[in-house]
Amino acid sequence: MTIRWTYAFIDRPAPLLGRARDFWTAVTDTRLSAPRGERGEFATLLPGGGADACVKLQGVDSGDGGAHLDLAVEDVRRFVDGALRLGARTVADHQDWAVLRSPAGQAFCAVPWDGESVRPPVVRGSRLDQVCLDVPPSRYATEVAFWSALLSDWTSRPGSLPEFHAVVPPAGLPVRVLLQRLGDERPVSAHLDLACADIEATRADHERLGAVPVARGAHWTVLRDPAGGAYCLTGRNPETGGLPAV
Repeated sequence: MTIRWTYAFIDRPAPLLGRARDFWTAVTDTRLSAPRGERGEFATLLPGGGADACVKLQGVDSGDGGAHLDLAVEDVRRFVDGALRLGARTVADHQDWAVLRSPAGQAFCAVPWDGESVRPPVVRGSRLDQVCLDVPPSRYATEVAFWSALLSDWTSRPGSLPEFHAVVPPAGLPVRVLLQRLGDERPVSAHLDLACADIEATRADHERLGAVPVARGAHWTVLRDPAGGAYCLTGRNPETGGLPAV
């Protein structure tokens, strides 16, 4: 089940979608596509320079939002059938694309590949390149096994700390997957991670654009965007997504 392209989807409450659009186009140096959907709830962040988009926005009617993955494939029906055999379940089937949930309940979409191949560049020392799945302890092993099997031609490996597991795509695909084992039992969720050459410089830039600091660790910082969505700045190489050499 080869994945030909990946999208990180930013899900934010519909009444706050304008704030999210302004913020995320600024930090990714993109422009907004024309809105799509019955209520104009979908949009794509379009990079310049001939690169292909890999980030989209959605206004959601309930909840605080979060993030999810869109996986672009050549044969959506075959991919969906394979995902169901691995333990996914269908939320909505539109024939040419589908909304699914992982065994722990994380939403993701299977969409047709439209020839995307050129990854957007690093912007001011950072790149939005990762969707992190925050998984309760009781579902963590099952979820790691599911995503490792679903993305079978990616590299599945333990993270730098025991509570993390990375599923890294082949070179050229723009968005990777990180699974994080939570310390308590709560529903699975997802957030965005940016790889940053200089976390402090990126944090200051984002705060000037309206982000609010939440927490800080040795190699990561949690912020909330102007629409209230949490995301992380992480100390990784924005070109490769890897951790810096020690």
